[in-house]
Amino acid sequence: MPREARVPAIRAALEQAFAPQRLEIRDDSQRHAKHAGARDGRGHFHVEIVAQAFAGMTPIQRHRAIYDAMGALMETDIHALSIQATPPVDA
Repeated sequence: MPREARVPAIRAALEQAFAPQRLEIRDDSQRHAKHAGARDGRGHFHVEIVAQAFAGMTPIQRHRAIYDAMGALMETDIHALSIQATPPVDA
């Protein structure tokens, strides 16, 4: 997948899975250009997501749910994913 299509693909997967109240995605790939894991063309991304779906989940469960939502992107387009996932404050 072309680099410019990765963030929209990540956004679509997370929006479909969690209907987030807030979602920010940052492509940090340029900061890791010389990193050995970046040589295969996959990217480094940071996700901040707030969704009701995370209420009652532990942080590990939230991360696993996000990895599941990413599906094949984790194998084909994402090398590293930094995650900040929380339920809404009022949840």
